[in-house]
Amino acid sequence: MLVRTFIVLWLATTFAWAAPPSEGPGEWVDLTHDLSSDSVFWPTAEPFVLKVDAEGMTDRGYYYSAYSFTTAEHGGTHIDAPVHFARGKTSVDQIPLNRLIGPAAVVDVSGPSGANRDYQIRLADLLRWEDAHGRLPDGAIVLLRTGFAHYWPDAARYLGTAERGEKGAAKLHFPGLHPEAAAWLVNERRVASVGIDTASIDYGQSRLFGSHVTLMKADVPAFENVTNLHQLPARGALVVALPVKIKGGSGGPLRIVAWVPESAR
Repeated sequence: MLVRTFIVLWLATTFAWAAPPSEGPGEWVDLTHDLSSDSVFWPTAEPFVLKVDAEGMTDRGYYYSAYSFTTAEHGGTHIDAPVHFARGKTSVDQIPLNRLIGPAAVVDVSGPSGANRDYQIRLADLLRWEDAHGRLPDGAIVLLRTGFAHYWPDAARYLGTAERGEKGAAKLHFPGLHPEAAAWLVNERRVASVGIDTASIDYGQSRLFGSHVTLMKADVPAFENVTNLHQLPARGALVVALPVKIKGGSGGPLRIVAWVPESAR
């Protein structure tokens, strides 16, 4: 009982925006796409493959199944570790938990993103969010809602093209975060991490990946191909984003969920 009380008090103090999951009514929201052969991957990455190693009744009378899978680090709902775009920064196994668990700030840019597939989320969008909901606290997990999760797993609509390979990568059209806004998030607000419901934190036509570089030089990870952000309030949810702990990895599959207290609805 003493341990439970300590955990509740620690959560309440650390994440003042989000009620602890053990206190009061609320619900968990899964922000993760299923990982399957239908998952959207970058045009130059190999798709996810699940191989059946065993499946069925054994000669001893019990059912048994086991599978093998192969996947690129950066496909489906996944994390970009800082080392992905910044030499010497943290790999996925080294990311501190306080960058993966924290209060959510959901910035809804589905309006301009719906009107322009190449929309880049600007500082003005973030400032409008603050005008409506208050200053972003240090340690916030900023989730950018473009509405593109609605297109999953239709690659042509989600990515702007279903073509594979380098030619497909050149034809990507989806929204992302402008590097100027990324710089403000790490320098002025010192966020823990940033997530988005598209295939990249940079917009599809980016060639320099300025938002990746800016975030990751500051050791800020990114979550990509997130879903169900429409089920979260603008503020008040608590995010838990735990990746596969690949030693030395530049990223990996991510299970990301959010606790939404009823009081935040």
